[in-house]
Amino acid sequence: MKDNNILAVVLAGGKSKRFGEDKNQIKLGEKTLLEHVLFKINNEFEEILIVSSHNIEVKKSENITVIPDCLDDFGPLAGVLSSMKWVKKNKKQYNWVATFPSDTPFFEISIIEEYKKRININDSSLYFIKSNNKRHNIFGLWSINLLDVLENDLKNNNFRKVEDWADKIGVKTIDIEVNEFDPFFNINTKEDFEKAKEILKKR
Repeated sequence: MKDNNILAVVLAGGKSKRFGEDKNQIKLGEKTLLEHVLFKINNEFEEILIVSSHNIEVKKSENITVIPDCLDDFGPLAGVLSSMKWVKKNKKQYNWVATFPSDTPFFEISIIEEYKKRININDSSLYFIKSNNKRHNIFGLWSINLLDVLENDLKNNNFRKVEDWADKIGVKTIDIEVNEFDPFFNINTKEDFEKAKEILKKR
């Protein structure tokens, strides 16, 4: 996606404590949860960055890079910061990063078009997806200009929750209408995984 300078970032750093094992490698149908996400966004972006605090098994690809979190046990915000620092370190020309959670296999790629629209409007440095009156704080579009304040708040102001930091910075939502089920449903537990299998059968 050269026209809008967006780097796709898959946040796969969670420890899967509630699930009991690494969710990224669990197969839903013929693909792992991580592969479902990569399959959806692979043709939509020039490059994909996967950020994880542990080893990730992924098929080698020229446009996919895996990097570690720059801060241990700081949660998803550290993953976002890691991606921004990677952009700066490697002198990439991206002005924005679009984050995708690795445990949400059913999201609609139409949100990428919505991201393009928001970049053209450029009335915020941060956008989150919202559906069924629920804000999805990991489906986000983040301006690279947030790097310094994000790093300072993580290291010096004890921010950990994405929701709290976003509210402090100021965030706009992109409202998505959903019908049968919420495509931004994420898998945290084995019960969620069983629900995901039922959704996959229906789809």
